[in-house]
Amino acid sequence: MIELLFVACLSGAPDAPGTCQEKSLLFTDVTPMTCMMGAQPVLAKWVETHPGFAIQSWKCKTVSFAERDA
Repeated sequence: MIELLFVACLSGAPDAPGTCQEKSLLFTDVTPMTCMMGAQPVLAKWVETHPGFAIQSWKCKTVSFAERDA
């Protein structure tokens, strides 16, 4: 399983405290390289459905269930 981690900030005040949130999307049938190559269109669709937000940063990583909180 691959996780696309990204930081989404309110477009009007990206530097103000509390306006950025960490988000993630999970993919079950892709490789990390596929995630990296396909992340921008996926994030563009996310922004279309979440007006007022802008993506600050993103990365793809393999999900390790041992690192997850209970």
